[in-house]
Amino acid sequence: MRARNKVKRRIFLVLVSLSTAIALEAQQAPSSASASKASGTQLTDAPQALELLARVDANEVYDSITYEGEMVIEYQGKRFVKVFKAAGRGNTDSYVEFLNPEDRGTKYLKKEGRLYVYSPDTESIMLISGHLLKESMMGSDLSYEDTIENETLSARYTPVLVGTEEVRGRKTWMLELTARKRTESYPKRKLWVDTTTHEVIRMELFALSGAKLKEYELIRSERIGARYFPVEFVMRDLLRRDSRTIFRMRNVVLDAKIPDTVFSMRNLRK
Repeated sequence: MRARNKVKRRIFLVLVSLSTAIALEAQQAPSSASASKASGTQLTDAPQALELLARVDANEVYDSITYEGEMVIEYQGKRFVKVFKAAGRGNTDSYVEFLNPEDRGTKYLKKEGRLYVYSPDTESIMLISGHLLKESMMGSDLSYEDTIENETLSARYTPVLVGTEEVRGRKTWMLELTARKRTESYPKRKLWVDTTTHEVIRMELFALSGAKLKEYELIRSERIGARYFPVEFVMRDLLRRDSRTIFRMRNVVLDAKIPDTVFSMRNLRK
């Protein structure tokens, strides 16, 4: 029982914070005239990084979200499927409840940036903090820390437009992001943004040394109103051998009012 509880404390999923984490809000960027070449292509008609981030932001930033989700974890030849329902509001509040038999009744609440887990076995609530935030969640390719960032990338990174590249037949702008603070888990990031739809097709996360730590790749987006919203993607932790996590969302509802009771400690205990 104790071992099972320990595992469940490490359980979490790609909350809406992940989608929020890749949502970019324009702040500062150098002009495209100073951008470098990529694959020999001159950026003569490129948008400024500032403008490009604003377009990405329009796709992925929302006031609220509800959805049904599935996380498929593939690790060293084994496959695990987790099913859940989730709700999120802004960048600070999220609620997730697992529905698959192995984890049924396990709940997570992110309230004002703090992460709590409820275990149905012990009927207790635990605050996840400190070194635990860096651990793998649910044995997946994401850490708890990946899911609880409250600020957009543009508030934490300085972007530079560096070139163009074709990704799976789609032309993309390439952005390099450098962290404004040394405390960032990923001091450098690289994004590939579709030149037409402004979806983030690929993202790479780097350590300060330049070593690549993780990779994100979009599988499918869905047209919701005027935006192209990512509903299926893959995350790979390159420090884990033979591992990837596929995340899927369905019945996505954006910008609808969600009662405050959803994001309450009382709801976590129910």
